[in-house]
Amino acid sequence: MPFKHPFKADQNYSKSVVYFSMEFALDQALKTYSGGLGFLAGSHMKSVYALDQNLAGVGMLWKYGYYDQGRKRDNSMEPQFHEKIYHFLQDTGIHFSIPILGKEVWVRAYYLAPEVFKTAPMFFLTTDTDGNDETSRAISYSLYDADVTMKVAQCMVLGIGGAKLLDELKYQPDVYHFNEAHAISAAFYLYKKYKNLQDLKRRMVFTTHTPEEAGNEKHDINFLEGLGFFSGLKMDVVRDITGIKDNTFNHSLAALRLSRKANGVSKLHGEVSRQMWKVYPDICEITHITNAQNNTYWVDPVLEKARIGKDSEKISARKKELKATLFKTVADQCGKILDPDVLTIVWARRFAAYKRPDILTWDVERFKRLLENINFPVQIIWAGKPYPKDEGAINTFNQLFYLSHLFPNMAVLTGYELGLSKLLKDGSDVWLNTPVVTREASGTSGMTAAMNASLNVSTFDGWICEFAKNEENSFILPVAEGDDINKVDCDNLFEVIEKKVLPTYYKNQKEWQRLILNSMNDVSEEFNSDRMAREYYEKLY
Repeated sequence: MPFKHPFKADQNYSKSVVYFSMEFALDQALKTYSGGLGFLAGSHMKSVYALDQNLAGVGMLWKYGYYDQGRKRDNSMEPQFHEKIYHFLQDTGIHFSIPILGKEVWVRAYYLAPEVFKTAPMFFLTTDTDGNDETSRAISYSLYDADVTMKVAQCMVLGIGGAKLLDELKYQPDVYHFNEAHAISAAFYLYKKYKNLQDLKRRMVFTTHTPEEAGNEKHDINFLEGLGFFSGLKMDVVRDITGIKDNTFNHSLAALRLSRKANGVSKLHGEVSRQMWKVYPDICEITHITNAQNNTYWVDPVLEKARIGKDSEKISARKKELKATLFKTVADQCGKILDPDVLTIVWARRFAAYKRPDILTWDVERFKRLLENINFPVQIIWAGKPYPKDEGAINTFNQLFYLSHLFPNMAVLTGYELGLSKLLKDGSDVWLNTPVVTREASGTSGMTAAMNASLNVSTFDGWICEFAKNEENSFILPVAEGDDINKVDCDNLFEVIEKKVLPTYYKNQKEWQRLILNSMNDVSEEFNSDRMAREYYEKLY
């Protein structure tokens, strides 16, 4: 049955777009995401709904989600995989096959109507369907499978499968938007369809989220051809249109050469991307559209009303209520009773080495002094999901957990998904953001924290560079220089917490309230995804 977009599109957003993403965080009940990329895509889809934009989303239906963050018998972290069943998704009845590794793999499409979670209309693809053997079914089992063949097959289902789905729906969008290069296989399917490079480029746009060349996915071009990645195009045609002469196929580079336009996800990241890719000829223009998050979903309405009314007393009172709510989860998981009157610092996002989740614990003596300070008491909570096969990150998580046994005012939570993320943003006084500078393309967790009256304490990276005014709406560490930037950042972080954050909170509440109100006001419009969704139409589509 032909697809007709369910919105009457606003005249400013009438151009038809289909947005391909490996992950979407639309609601706690739909586990099709791992972290920041999904949170970002989810907020975008909510703003599409709010602004009546002519855009539809295509993603993957992961049988086991990313993973469930459970605990072992000693309460350290353990990845668990539980089957997810969603009765709110509609089976479209669309069932087609695509060739992967020399066999026909069947793909089924499910539909999420806009009203369910107030989003763009969404299609989700699965290979866990009739006609497939166990290996083919497993392609859509777990987001970001560790097996390289499986992961590329996942990208092919999203890319080739997504493009083929639109043919099945008899829907020809004006624009194909690839959020990261996961869906780039669609470009070769579309090239076969349009038979013309200019026609393809006119329709394709690309968002890159990776600030380092090494972080972009690369595979042997012959391995990809054997998988069916290029939809049967002759290798000389593939080389001709992508400009790839050797045997290393760089997915992002191919996307930059086959798109009309691309964007980085913050001002700084746009500059880093242009610098990074400029040595390669024939790439498209790279602009930037700074990531943002959806106010309607994330903001506590009582806090928002108080912000508009400039009512700092009400903000402070509401924060204590929200902290008490978060602390019920802390008590439930950790058996610790935290105090809403005590300054609460939170570090919560994906666990990855460059984000340095454990930076505060590197100076053991100073950390101990901080947590045992009776004049300026503090509570610190950690949460976040490491990649399930990243032993280093899982080890960091568990080391923090074991360390937390020594302190009644330190907690490490599991189950970091949309629901817990919201609780942490509502219940934190300080949102800690500690990536190595230039490694964070954007980062968005601090945006939703600021929306809920939590103050960012951060290194100067990603979106923070566009938001932060040190000691006006946040506390920012100076950019570290020298041979050991980790030590410099660690020392500076303690300085900021001990000399600025704690004394302001406990000795000068009026100043604290001023910083909070500035932060809430500065984040409100500029980092609301409605602005971002508008810019995608204005700058990219």
